[in-house]
Amino acid sequence: MNGDMQQKPARLKAHSVVMDNRERISVTGVNDVESFNDSEVVLSTEQGMLIVTGSMLHISRLNLDDGQLVLGGVIDTVEYDAAEQKRGGSFSRVFR
Repeated sequence: MNGDMQQKPARLKAHSVVMDNRERISVTGVNDVESFNDSEVVLSTEQGMLIVTGSMLHISRLNLDDGQLVLGGVIDTVEYDAAEQKRGGSFSRVFR
């Protein structure tokens, strides 16, 4: 088969979530920040929508070119929203 005809699979950015003492969370593989306020941050990542809830949340570092985010505050929950992917992504969330 001709090399030009073969499609290479899209390469995903590495994705990781590291939390320190429920006060700081570092995330890689971030594609976009869908929404944020001092009690909830919604991220689009290579592994789906990631929702972080807590209080006094603030983004201390964001580099979408490298897919990196560092979030500070009091972290209560970190969860992936698998249903959000099945419903069609962030636009469906806006138009509900």
